[in-house]
Amino acid sequence: LRSEAVVSTQSTGRELLRARDHKVDLDSRLGKTIVVTKETPSALQGGYYCNVCDCVVKDSINYLDHINGKKHQRNLGMSMKVERSTLDQVRSRFDKNKRKNEEAQKNLAEDYDLEVRAMERQEEEEKQRQSKKQRRKERKKAEEEAASADIDPEMAAVMGFGGFGGGK
Repeated sequence: LRSEAVVSTQSTGRELLRARDHKVDLDSRLGKTIVVTKETPSALQGGYYCNVCDCVVKDSINYLDHINGKKHQRNLGMSMKVERSTLDQVRSRFDKNKRKNEEAQKNLAEDYDLEVRAMERQEEEEKQRQSKKQRRKERKKAEEEAASADIDPEMAAVMGFGGFGGGK
């Protein structure tokens, strides 16, 4: 089979289908307003322009279908045939995916240690309570200082009082 694929690609002069090495830009003109006239080049008109095939496609789904389609791939110089994988390539891919899944499970288990998270949350709440209490004390102290600064001590003594509700 492998020799048949090589022969068929050699006879057509096209290379085997391969994965894209760039990101498809579907979001660059999203939400933009464009004025389209008769003289507007097709690349700047509404929709998605394919410069390989010189066509405009009206929405993103059809654009993705187009760039993955037979006509576009042929214009790029590729056949629709895919290189067959060897047994070693398949095994190495399985091993790679297995390691990746194991690492994900390990990280997931570390992330969801409930007791540790509960303790951290309690400590955080306690810190918040302490800082709130400290701010309240500072605010009350500042208010007392402002109130005592407004009243002249001599005037308060003449009037017969030492201050307003400051002591317990």
